[in-house]
Amino acid sequence: MCFSATASFMAGSGLLLIGVAAVTQSRNIPQKVFACIPLVFAIQQLSEGVVWLSISHDTYAGLHNLSMYTFLVFAQAVWPVLIPLSVLLFEKDRKRKKILYVLFAAGLFTALYLICGLVIFPVSVSVEEHHLKYHLDFPRLMKWVTDIAYMSSAALSPFVSSDKRVRFFGWMLLSSYILTTIFYQNYLASVWCYCAAVLSFTILFIIRGQNKAVKENRIG
Repeated sequence: MCFSATASFMAGSGLLLIGVAAVTQSRNIPQKVFACIPLVFAIQQLSEGVVWLSISHDTYAGLHNLSMYTFLVFAQAVWPVLIPLSVLLFEKDRKRKKILYVLFAAGLFTALYLICGLVIFPVSVSVEEHHLKYHLDFPRLMKWVTDIAYMSSAALSPFVSSDKRVRFFGWMLLSSYILTTIFYQNYLASVWCYCAAVLSFTILFIIRGQNKAVKENRIG
């Protein structure tokens, strides 16, 4: 998390439970992929908990690079791919699927670029004002392109869904991003990922709602 190791571990542990419950209640492959979102967020938050420990305790210093890169791979490369993919698998409307394919392609482009950036350029993390600040020395020329592609794929793809529950999840993601940008611009990677992780508990309710709707339609 953005504030302490304890908070990160608590968030990660809670999301593991939610993710397991969501996967257990999933009835098809699209739901299972969607249900993986809390689980992936759990791994990300647990890894950031280790980042905190590696900075504040010499005992865990050997885990610093591993935990830092684990967090960044999830934050930078997994979300712009997983979120549009999960929404795409859900969608049945052809026109909406075409848009989601474009967003998924944008997410793949972003993920590949950012992965290359993590491998090629210097990366570090420091604690500033009780937050973790990740320093990514990527070329600024491509920053605005990848920022737009990242946000389009990770935060806007839920709005394309014909399922109002998924669109509600999108509203929460976008709102948290805007608020984080306003109040925590220098710590965006850490703070927004934490907010998005906490919000992912709604995945379980989305899956429950879909299953309930299917059941009611069968009865009706």
